[in-house]
Amino acid sequence: MPGKKQVFVTGGTGYIGASVLQKLLRHPLASESELTVLVRSEDKAQKLEQLVRTTSLGDIKVLRGSNGEHDKLEAQASKSDVVFSMADADDVDAIKAILTGLKKRYEQLGVAPILIHTSGTGLLVDKADGKFEGQTFYDDTDVEQMNSIPETQIHRNVDLLVVEADKQGYARTYIILPSVIYGVAQGPLFDGGIGNRHSITVPFLIRSAVGRGQVGVVGEGLSKWESVHINDMYDNALLGRAGHGREGFYFAGNGEHKWYDLSKAIGEALFELGKVDKAEPSPFTKEEAEQSNFLWISGTNSRSQSKRGRALGWQPKYTVEDLFKSVKPEAEVLLA
Repeated sequence: MPGKKQVFVTGGTGYIGASVLQKLLRHPLASESELTVLVRSEDKAQKLEQLVRTTSLGDIKVLRGSNGEHDKLEAQASKSDVVFSMADADDVDAIKAILTGLKKRYEQLGVAPILIHTSGTGLLVDKADGKFEGQTFYDDTDVEQMNSIPETQIHRNVDLLVVEADKQGYARTYIILPSVIYGVAQGPLFDGGIGNRHSITVPFLIRSAVGRGQVGVVGEGLSKWESVHINDMYDNALLGRAGHGREGFYFAGNGEHKWYDLSKAIGEALFELGKVDKAEPSPFTKEEAEQSNFLWISGTNSRSQSKRGRALGWQPKYTVEDLFKSVKPEAEVLLA
């Protein structure tokens, strides 16, 4: 619609993306924006369109397509004032297509569009294998330290492309880096079967524990990560004074846990539910590790300090204790 700010959302039916989409629809400026959501699943596309027709959800258009359809990404980005990239933190070709579209937008209007990209603190991982607690803390306000992160780290190749676009001036870019995200997502998009209610980490450990009869842990479980509740994600992500580009990295975490402690909380919850034989964690075997592309993450350190968002007023409500308390309710939903 003429005069409305054009917002393009990728990953809008995912765990993070649907949660963010709900927040965008409740934003005070929602009535001044038109949202276009890329949806791969025909079933979810129809459900979203039905929800829009039958409720006052907001001004949403569905664009059928996937992250692999680069022509669609580029074309829609070229018509957008703001893009939320939440589909895949490691898809180089997809982010290139989005950036090409944003550059066309800039060349057409002379105003830099905004890109808000979801990465993750997996960017910071080491090779601890659960054997030690890392001593390096990454501060998102320390530009020199952030610049020193090797290009070989996961997510880094995509993040650097995003930052380079800001450096060239054709986009203003912001990168959100959540830590371990947890909590069963709630709201109309999830109730309508459109958004994915579950994250990756806690459900993975729950399912693997049930499969092996005992919750697992990598090594001794001594390494540490921060965590953040899904309801605390993306609040105050953009304000007029928010740093962008090289100064636009925003960690999202509110307290650390040892991987052993998280596994133990899962073991105790599953034992109470009668789903495992023992509450205490046991080390994953080499064979188990080789069968999973994700398992190694739970043996790494990723120690971050979310200072930049807090300086803008981000006030996460949920703590590490809430992470541990969330395990049993999530297990009950997953295993129902």
